[in-house]
Amino acid sequence: MIFAIKEINNSTELLPGIKLGYEIHDSCTSALVAVHVAFQLSNGLEPEFNTGDNCSQSGMVMGIVGESGSSPSISMSRVIGPFNIPQVSHFATCACLSNKQQYPNFFRTVPSDNFQADALAKLVKHFGWTWIGAVRADTDYGNNGMAAFLTTAQKEGICVEYSESVLQTFSRSKIQRVADIIRRSTAKVVVVFAASGDVRVLFEELLHEPSPPRQWIGSEAWLTNVDLLRFSFSVGAIGFVIEHAESPGLKEFLLDLSPSNLASSAILTEFWEDAFNCRLGKSPAPGEIRCDGTQDMKTLQNPYTDFSNLRITNMVYKAVYAIAHALHKTLCKNTESTTHCDEYKRIEAKQVLSELKKVNFTQSGYDVSFDENGDPVPRYELMNWQRSHSGSLEMVTVGYYDGSLPVGQEVHINKNLIFMDGLKELPKSVCSENCPPGTRKVLQKGKPICCYDCVPCAEGEISNTTDSPDCLLCLKEFWPNARRDTCLPKPVEFLSYNEELGIILAAFSSGGAFLTIMTAVVFFRHRASPIVRANNSELSFLLLFSLTLCFLSSLTFIGAPSDWSCMLRHTAFGITFVLCMSCVLGKTIVVLMAFKATLPGSNVMKWFGPPQQRMTVVSFTFIQVLICTLWLAISPPTPIKNLNVNKKKIILECALGSAIGFWAVLGYIGLLAFFCLVLAVRARKLPNSFNEAKLITFSMLIFCAVWITFIPAYVSSPGKFTVAVEIFAILASSFGLIFCIFAPKCFIILIKPEKNTKKHLMNKNVFKDI
Repeated sequence: MIFAIKEINNSTELLPGIKLGYEIHDSCTSALVAVHVAFQLSNGLEPEFNTGDNCSQSGMVMGIVGESGSSPSISMSRVIGPFNIPQVSHFATCACLSNKQQYPNFFRTVPSDNFQADALAKLVKHFGWTWIGAVRADTDYGNNGMAAFLTTAQKEGICVEYSESVLQTFSRSKIQRVADIIRRSTAKVVVVFAASGDVRVLFEELLHEPSPPRQWIGSEAWLTNVDLLRFSFSVGAIGFVIEHAESPGLKEFLLDLSPSNLASSAILTEFWEDAFNCRLGKSPAPGEIRCDGTQDMKTLQNPYTDFSNLRITNMVYKAVYAIAHALHKTLCKNTESTTHCDEYKRIEAKQVLSELKKVNFTQSGYDVSFDENGDPVPRYELMNWQRSHSGSLEMVTVGYYDGSLPVGQEVHINKNLIFMDGLKELPKSVCSENCPPGTRKVLQKGKPICCYDCVPCAEGEISNTTDSPDCLLCLKEFWPNARRDTCLPKPVEFLSYNEELGIILAAFSSGGAFLTIMTAVVFFRHRASPIVRANNSELSFLLLFSLTLCFLSSLTFIGAPSDWSCMLRHTAFGITFVLCMSCVLGKTIVVLMAFKATLPGSNVMKWFGPPQQRMTVVSFTFIQVLICTLWLAISPPTPIKNLNVNKKKIILECALGSAIGFWAVLGYIGLLAFFCLVLAVRARKLPNSFNEAKLITFSMLIFCAVWITFIPAYVSSPGKFTVAVEIFAILASSFGLIFCIFAPKCFIILIKPEKNTKKHLMNKNVFKDI
């Protein structure tokens, strides 16, 4: 402070022609002493100034620099506030002092604890520590600072396992209790908001019985105290501290002390005597020596001559200059080329207070200004306690915090950090491990929000972020992957030509059609043979044609459903099967009519000759065509994506459109099959010459058995197997017809041609031999 005042008094730009006086008091960190001095200064009762020059307004205090502690500063501000005497503190950081309603005259050059608390919370969040312990000094500084930190930490998602207070005047049992809590805790990170004296008693207690390694996060008040570096277990401590600064000329000024210029200062006299262990200007006591003037400050090795860690000093320097600039604005006027100051102008402290709110200047490369709360722009250095080559702890600046930068960019780390226990690896301090994607957090009952269990997402849900509080439901056409962290399109399922089942069914369908065509070729080549002519060759060829279409219609059921395939598959199947049943029905009627025609006096065959047979087939088939036409016109089958049968797949299938139309088609086929069966059963006992009725009976039994079992199988089969069941029913019934009706005849034509004679056909045992 003296250095700054001397600079100002020697300046030709700042307060030219005006000399500032000063008085220095030591509060001994006591609020009571600080209040006593505050009353003394506000009453103008100070006995003397440390200067030989006369002051124009001796006894009138225009500003106070101090106090260092928050509690003494609060007490002082309450005393001098009513007198509008500006108070600029260099180290009182309590956020409460930013309240202008309670402390309207208070300013500071050190950032508020609110900024430090915010910076520390962001630092903890930056390293991913969400489970911490909190220790504070039981003072205004500690309580308010920790309260601000915890508020910000909660917003950042940081949880506190414990929050305890310490004070250097506490009993040892209280300190032991806090130390035991730190030892037993699961949180590896401990944030300490306290003065160096309070931290010292805690560290001394921990030294008796060391705790597991802990990552210490410190506030400015103790992190820069070199005396605490002796506690080796605190290696890796991290925190934000006031910027290091160098004031040009300060080192030379501090070292330029001699016994001749110490007489006017009792403080410097005491310092000199203690530093050199001698006495000035008085008879030394026994065992002491007199200071003879040979002592040299440059030979001292103590904190006074250590200029490597000047931080608070720069805050004092700024505070003095801030008051000087406010006085300059009050007393001086700038002309075109010069500045004139009226040293005899009578001013009041409230004028200086008003100007102090508006100061904005740069001194020795550092900006000085105050916001509406009397706080400066927050700037800190990131300090890390690391081991030196000698093994001792040392303070290393590893980054900085600049509150003027955009949100999220305030913290910068530009050097390697050392963490707890001297490790370079970042420690973990969490209550629960992060929940990976695919799970969600479920809070543990009775514990902070950072303590939770990771529960897998339910079926059909995903979470694609770490520590997701909820799982998201996939859209209808999507399904989670195995890890349940991504929704993937559901696989589309339908009976395809590329899969084994589709290939097998297509092969049987093609094989059946080929077999039917070959049968037709055989019948055509032997169309003049008795066995072909005896069984109504015209209806036989028409039946073989319809069976070929039946086999081929099953192919329309394979492949991805489309509008045309959905309409074609059911109508083609319905019409071709009715054509087939009509032919079988016609053949059955022919058998019955032929038997009756052999009776004496019967001319029934003239009523059911070839024209009538053709008309019967056409009529029955036309009815099915009419049913299918109405079905397609009113509500045709359409392709749909079935999402209900299988939650993990999309089943491509044909919706029936009108269920009545579908069952009408099947019902009509069943009705014709039933008529065929009834007539064939009636004809089964006819003479063996007309044994084709027995073959038709057997084929109709197979046909009906297949389609009766088809109904429950069709209803209960899932997905593509529904289509497979329908194809199987078509193929089974078609093969039943061709094998039962045409296989015995082909056997005679190809294997037993000697039996393919009219004489042999009249034999009653012709088909028994087969």
